[in-house]
Amino acid sequence: MLVFRSAIFYIGYFIATAFFGFTGLLLFSWLPYRIRASYLLLWNRFTLAWLRLTCGISYRVIGEDNIPNTPTVVLSKHESQWETYYLQLALHPIATILKQELLDMPGFGWGLRLMKPIPIDRGSPRNAIKKMVRLGQERLEEGMSVLVFPEGTRTTPGEQPRYAKGGANIAIKAGVPVLPVAHDAASFWPPHQWIKYPGTISVSFGEIIETRDRTASDVTDEARNWIEGEVASLRHGNGAADRR
Repeated sequence: MLVFRSAIFYIGYFIATAFFGFTGLLLFSWLPYRIRASYLLLWNRFTLAWLRLTCGISYRVIGEDNIPNTPTVVLSKHESQWETYYLQLALHPIATILKQELLDMPGFGWGLRLMKPIPIDRGSPRNAIKKMVRLGQERLEEGMSVLVFPEGTRTTPGEQPRYAKGGANIAIKAGVPVLPVAHDAASFWPPHQWIKYPGTISVSFGEIIETRDRTASDVTDEARNWIEGEVASLRHGNGAADRR
């Protein structure tokens, strides 16, 4: 049954991805960001609703009051694909730092291009960091938040990954706080697997981390300690097994 439900999810998911990517590029690419983003966020809403309908995966939010009403740099745990859809919807308007090659994917990449992301070329780390900081500051000045996955890529539950300091650097240079985000989505939508497991994802927003007169290492360490501790607590609390 899990295989069948997951297959049904992906059939609808790929159809929706192609539809919103193509129509977004064809009909909305020339319109202001506010209008095209409102349209493409329907894709996010569909994905979360379709996931609940086909795979029985819902979510609950902890610490929603911690979300500031001003632009911030968001540092989020990255173990699944679920958080990429949810956080763009929950924290809109937000620009996501992502791999350049994602924008070249048919359908999926077309939609991403219209959401003012910050693409980086991981083959050129020095240039990537400079571009990330420059565009990150520009997006914040435009009134958008910036979403950073400091682990760099999706990790397996239980790993203790290194957190890059790029997100903290953007926040410090722009003079904005950091919002840490933890979740246990990988227990239900595991990385590098296509089978989904029913249950309720817990996503937790921590208290903002001030960046004034602090180093990027200090801010990153504080965010990492809270995120990793909160993820462990969420997993222990709901009794979900890690899917490896």
